[in-house]
Amino acid sequence: MERVVIVGASAGGLATAETLRRQGYEGTVTLIGDEPHLPYDRPPLSKQILSGEWEPDRLPLRSPEDIGALDLDLRLGGAAVGVDVQDRILALADGSTVSYDALVIATGVRPRRLPGSEGVRGVHVIRTLEDATALKERLAPGRRLVVVGAGFIGAEAAAVARGLGIEVTMLEPAPVPLAHALGEDIGRTLTQAHHEHGVDLRTGVMVREIFSSDGQVTGVALADGTAVPTGDVVVGIGTHPNTEWLEGSGLGLGNGLVCDRYSQAAPGVWGVGDVARWYNPLFETSMRIEHRTNAAEQGMAVARNLLDPDARKPFAPVPYFWSDQYDMKIQAYGYLRGHDEVTVVEGDLASRRFIAAYRTGRHLVGALSVGMPPKTIRTWRAAIAARQEWSAAVGDGLAA
Repeated sequence: MERVVIVGASAGGLATAETLRRQGYEGTVTLIGDEPHLPYDRPPLSKQILSGEWEPDRLPLRSPEDIGALDLDLRLGGAAVGVDVQDRILALADGSTVSYDALVIATGVRPRRLPGSEGVRGVHVIRTLEDATALKERLAPGRRLVVVGAGFIGAEAAAVARGLGIEVTMLEPAPVPLAHALGEDIGRTLTQAHHEHGVDLRTGVMVREIFSSDGQVTGVALADGTAVPTGDVVVGIGTHPNTEWLEGSGLGLGNGLVCDRYSQAAPGVWGVGDVARWYNPLFETSMRIEHRTNAAEQGMAVARNLLDPDARKPFAPVPYFWSDQYDMKIQAYGYLRGHDEVTVVEGDLASRRFIAAYRTGRHLVGALSVGMPPKTIRTWRAAIAARQEWSAAVGDGLAA
């Protein structure tokens, strides 16, 4: 195997490249990224970068010297636009091609946008460094901000903006934010923090259109006929996996790049990170996880599997994510979506200091912590990884 090509120069792509070198691979490693930056961390964009706590120079995942030591064929600022999986040739936006023996697709996701908002100044998404810095420049005390979507990205942006003295209106179509993933009671608990910090949170509302004048946003129109005036809008309504460039390639596409339990999509083709939908045997379901930790772990697993296919191992992680909102540190392990039951096993919702456990079928599948020391939830991670029976975990086991 003379050349491994990795498309996507973020956390997952970098982890793949680093692991290849650590495992002794001496062939060519081509790392392609559509942004001009060296690989950088994305979670701080909606937290520390927006708040001004960090400067952008803290974002790079590795120093230029560390990247140089990997001896990469590094190609930044240009996207892949197609692939011939039969002849193993990748096409790039500049018209050039790259042949490969193994291809790792780590192209991530892009934010969904509101119809009619393209090109309107003051309408923001948060995915790249440029997105975050452009929004940060607008977050001055006394300004108004509308956040569309009360998921984690929207909630984090709202929390930062309130901390900077900005008037915030947050619009969410669901009756209870995050209820589909975390449960209604926990969704209401997290929602209450926004109310207490002065966010005008409106649930069960739909955005009809964006108002603008001379190309600058002036407000948001709701389906019920009301309007919310604003000079800036943050859109946090989900993402699209970046797979359009793979259409016609013969690779399986459907809510991401479809992969097997080893994260392999086809002979010689592998998926890593937010773009990959793979079968996780630990939870007996296909999943696509948009968390930085998962991307790095999957990159390492793919590198090992493609170097030693005879000893390949299923990628069966316990997903982890975290969020910072006001004084709340939110952490979760497992796969919470589609759960059958959720119960608070330590602390209480009223104080916003608790651990909640999640059940699907007979097994413990997740645990979420709010306001608790990190070590208190790590025990639950081990129980999830062991597929512990719900009765043992919650009845007289970990929750005792």
